[in-house]
Amino acid sequence: MNSDLASRFRQARLPEHAQAFRAEVRAFLDEHQPPAPWHVRARSWMGFDAAFSRALAQRGWVGVTLPAEYGGARLDAFCRFVLVEELLTRGAPVAAHWIADRQSGPLILKFGSPAQRAFYLPRICAGEAFFCIGMSEPNAGSDLASVRTRAVRCDGGWRLNGRKIWTTYAHHCQYMIALVRTSGGPEDRQRGLSQFIVDLSLPGVTVRPIHDLNGEAHFNEVAFDDVLLADDTLVGNEGDGWLQVNAELAFERSGPERIYSSIVLLEHWIDALRRAGPEADQVATIGRLATHLATLRRMSIAVTARLVNGESPLVEAALVKDLGTGMEQEIAGVIEGELGRAPLAALPDETLLRTASYVAHVAPAFSLRGGTREILRGMIARGLGLR
Repeated sequence: MNSDLASRFRQARLPEHAQAFRAEVRAFLDEHQPPAPWHVRARSWMGFDAAFSRALAQRGWVGVTLPAEYGGARLDAFCRFVLVEELLTRGAPVAAHWIADRQSGPLILKFGSPAQRAFYLPRICAGEAFFCIGMSEPNAGSDLASVRTRAVRCDGGWRLNGRKIWTTYAHHCQYMIALVRTSGGPEDRQRGLSQFIVDLSLPGVTVRPIHDLNGEAHFNEVAFDDVLLADDTLVGNEGDGWLQVNAELAFERSGPERIYSSIVLLEHWIDALRRAGPEADQVATIGRLATHLATLRRMSIAVTARLVNGESPLVEAALVKDLGTGMEQEIAGVIEGELGRAPLAALPDETLLRTASYVAHVAPAFSLRGGTREILRGMIARGLGLR
């Protein structure tokens, strides 16, 4: 690794107050996490359970880093790291509040108007307002600068037209923060982009589910046809959308969810081996995976430390996301291979097979969501001065 980049990941540790917080989170989960089999727990941050999210909110742990005046717990990003780590490793269903807590709330706090903060943040912290992300578009992929969805000034505000795609749980959310073009054209790239808070119940908004290979429909395509947005739905300043969305993506790309998407499957496999008696090569495989995960965890904590210091570690977050999602995919592939080579008589219980099947089906998406591998590596190359 480039020596300058490597220096940004040195000696990052969770402080004592964050470690102490872990016991509180575990006690909460012991009491409130709904019982579920392994293959359901493996969905975790794709598992939508509004009641669980509201129970978490009553504890003060939705909008956990937001100020107390808005209902937040006013904890730092280190405590949020611990909270997220415990939720994911337990396989808790967190999708309902996930986006609002991770990025929409912090974005509104940083760039939103006083009225936006006063309206949306208390609702996020109460588990009453769920947000989705309006970035990707048909025929644009991960090239956010080529978005074509457009908002045009009109009497009473803005007229919004266009399409967003791969919008997770838009059919369950009340709001979307959408990156749209307010001036120029796609050839202008980053210039002329702005962000808006879109109420998904407005006339002209259509949410269409997209079914995946598992038959599930957590992705959606969202169409905007002459949707009238009020002036106060613009986040920050017109034309600052690219600056804002990059700050938002640093939150999205750096957290434990970019490491632990396969962690329930790994734990289930280890549990099955513990009961059956692992072979020597399987023990070595577990050691290798655990070592890599430990290193990635330290890197993610280092990015968290930079966020605590008020920085925007875009390159570091991109690197953690790229390496982390690759590790998540490798875990799925390794375990699938191990199960495939087992004699039929030695196959484990059905829940392990169902868990492995689910994770194997969704694993290709790990390196797509939050920015494709190709886009991230371009960012990293620019950050290292290689292009």
